[in-house]
Amino acid sequence: MKQCIPICTIFLFIFLFSCTKNNFFQVYKVTPISKISVKQSELVYDDDNCKIIYNLWEDGGNIGFVFYNKTDKNIYLNLDESFFVLNGVANNYYKSRTFTSSSSLGATSSRSTSASKSVTGVNVYGLIQTNRISATSTIGVIESEGFSVSYLEERIICIPAKTSKSIAEYKINGSLFRNCELLRFPLPRQAKTIKLTKTESPMVFSNRLSYSFGRNDVLIKVQNEFYVSEITNYPEREMYTKQYEESCGKRSLKPVLYFSHESADKFYLKYTKGSDASKY
Repeated sequence: MKQCIPICTIFLFIFLFSCTKNNFFQVYKVTPISKISVKQSELVYDDDNCKIIYNLWEDGGNIGFVFYNKTDKNIYLNLDESFFVLNGVANNYYKSRTFTSSSSLGATSSRSTSASKSVTGVNVYGLIQTNRISATSTIGVIESEGFSVSYLEERIICIPAKTSKSIAEYKINGSLFRNCELLRFPLPRQAKTIKLTKTESPMVFSNRLSYSFGRNDVLIKVQNEFYVSEITNYPEREMYTKQYEESCGKRSLKPVLYFSHESADKFYLKYTKGSDASKY
């Protein structure tokens, strides 16, 4: 006997397939210009005083960094003199903002009231019968209290000896790069990579950081510069790979999706095929 698939299930399959088909990723590979070593999981600038670590892999690109103090003294990172620079436009790391942190504690209680009375009447057999009926009303009461703390953004960040701090503020890119050699909505196995020099690149960017060993000491300046050297458009199905995880010698029952092209010197921009479906 044949089994019929419900019409709603068919529509669900069509909807999911169309959603997957319409998602694409533009992947950017980055080349460092300054003294930075490239590893699979991190990009590292290293000198006698500090280590600055990057991992760009994120939607839009993460230019945030981890600043590690290699010395036995405090290092003071001066955000007022530090900038993210994209195509010649400088963006301040220090913005003189006020942040608010809040916390609350709540408790729930309830109270109830009830009442009853006797009701006399004739039942279905024509006999006189007395019943007792009751009603209960329950009211929930929520009591809460909280507090908030406002604090100013730090202009100078102290990084103690042999410790690190993370700084994150900006994305690298939010706009799709279009090129006549780059299919905007490639089918599987149609992905093509274009390679670019620094002069041809649509994105040249850097972190210009300033630090000192005393709050009033002469600033030491570091520039970590990069440019986008490769761009590739992928359909969504070519962005992921399935892997089974293992724990205590046992393999998971369901596979986990991982990015196929993930690397510290790459980032991506996810986009969708909409009404503007031009080829490039």
